[in-house]
Amino acid sequence: MGSKLRSVVAVAASAALGLSLAACGSGSDSDSDAGAEGTKGGTLNYLLGSPWESMDPQRIYLGVQLSSFRRTVYRGLVAFPMDEDEKTGNTPVADLATDTGTPNEDSTEWKFTLKDGIQWEDGSEITCEDFRYGASRVFANDIITGGPNYILSYLDVPQKDGVPTYPGPYKATPAQQAEFDKAIECDGKNITYHFNKPWADFPLAAASLMSTDPYKESEDEGAKSLWKVFANGPYKVEGGTWDKNKGATLVRNENYDEKTDDPDKLRKALPDEIAFSIDGSDEAAETINRRLVADAGDDQTAITASRVPSSMITEVTGPVEERYKNVESPYVSYLVPNAKTVTNVKVRQAIAAAIDKTSYIKALGGEKYATSADSLINPSVTGYTPNPAFKDIDAAGDVEAAKALLAESGEKTPYPLKVTYQQSPTTDAAFAVLKSKWDEAGFKVTLDPLTDTYYDVIGKPDKDSDVMWGGWGADWPSANTVLPPLFDGRPNISATNCNNDYGCYNSKAFNAKVDEAANATDLDAQTKALQEADAVLGEEVAYIPLEVTKFNWLRGSKVTGFTTTPASSSYPELGLIGVEQ
Repeated sequence: MGSKLRSVVAVAASAALGLSLAACGSGSDSDSDAGAEGTKGGTLNYLLGSPWESMDPQRIYLGVQLSSFRRTVYRGLVAFPMDEDEKTGNTPVADLATDTGTPNEDSTEWKFTLKDGIQWEDGSEITCEDFRYGASRVFANDIITGGPNYILSYLDVPQKDGVPTYPGPYKATPAQQAEFDKAIECDGKNITYHFNKPWADFPLAAASLMSTDPYKESEDEGAKSLWKVFANGPYKVEGGTWDKNKGATLVRNENYDEKTDDPDKLRKALPDEIAFSIDGSDEAAETINRRLVADAGDDQTAITASRVPSSMITEVTGPVEERYKNVESPYVSYLVPNAKTVTNVKVRQAIAAAIDKTSYIKALGGEKYATSADSLINPSVTGYTPNPAFKDIDAAGDVEAAKALLAESGEKTPYPLKVTYQQSPTTDAAFAVLKSKWDEAGFKVTLDPLTDTYYDVIGKPDKDSDVMWGGWGADWPSANTVLPPLFDGRPNISATNCNNDYGCYNSKAFNAKVDEAANATDLDAQTKALQEADAVLGEEVAYIPLEVTKFNWLRGSKVTGFTTTPASSSYPELGLIGVEQ
């Protein structure tokens, strides 16, 4: 697999998941015909089954959003090409910069030069200062919440106890801002990033995520910029604002100059319009995919980010199967105990011991939908190894072992447990399976399905959930993009948010291994430190792996160029897709 994103992130569409963050290449069990050759024009309809959490580039962390918007409204220094090949698809090429960057000898500095003629949607020039301002917003993690934050650990700004003292552009003193400005140096069209340690794969991070994307300061309204899109790609949002519950239509950006881009590698921009619509109902995945099975009217030119529900898989036959694609995803789904409420490690071990993954995966739809996971690190990521804490647990769950662990914990039973997940008919069934075994083992489980936005809710430090579902994929092909962003409490936890560290977990032993990996002088040493970091998480049961997710996609019969790539995180590759007219 490759990398990219995250993505993590992962959204739970029907059965689910998909959020995340980045992505990676994918195998395909059923490659359908990609359709006729694409041409310019027409309207592509993109049907979404749940609301997205932000349109702010520094806050976007869902794989489906990162991959789709990188092809349409937001460009960065570099980007991953639209190529199905793992190696080619995971090798960045220049986008707004003239090349993929030049490092100094130890990769603590990276220099880029911006292209001529690059513009915002209002016709103004994209400057080095716009890039610096965009990165500065990530440091305001009490306002610009939920996005990737790697740069907080790397950028060479003053720190205290491993945490940057720079609070972001909204609250910085002139002295703090001056220190920050030295870390990202502007000289005309030249931009130099200064890091406090080697960051050899910085171009991979810049291609995967939007943390270092430009942001025009005069357009910034802080937290109020959540749904605002100020584009620099081939499309802009009609009206400038995304409707959280309805979506928006992307139309041509008249100030985008194709000559500054690489359409064959990065974005063909075939449709004249891309109309996103959101069905946020509990039955959205079934509704949307039934429309695609029927393939009538505008749905003939539609794609979706809602997986085919398992209840409908028998309908994917004959001509419908020609419009179907089943692919491996870069995502692993997992459970996170709340470190503030479930403090007894024996209780956390009991939760893990009672999980019936076999029945859980069957409830998700079986082998076309998931395979059992024994680590949060996807098997295709460099350094993957089964986590010792989970590899020997019976896949069907061990109720007796769980009962014994609960007895050893000294806690009173039945032990109350509030379990939060993103709701769909499929996930309701899957979590009912988990509840049954947990209750049998001595817990008293209350299921807490969420129907609106998800990760922004479970990231709150004052939530009352005891266990939360999550989904994650590597941001680029390294466990360094899985474990630290999810469990290093130092850059994640603030007074108002735990960000991607949903359990608000903060361990000195784990953080020490993260630092060891970050300062490793070679990849083998880094991998070893990360494997040891994963073992710490297992010993403390900071997470419990569930399953490696597979994607099932249907499309309309007049969609052209349909495929997935490493860069698209196994979602539809929007840069290649067009419509017949």
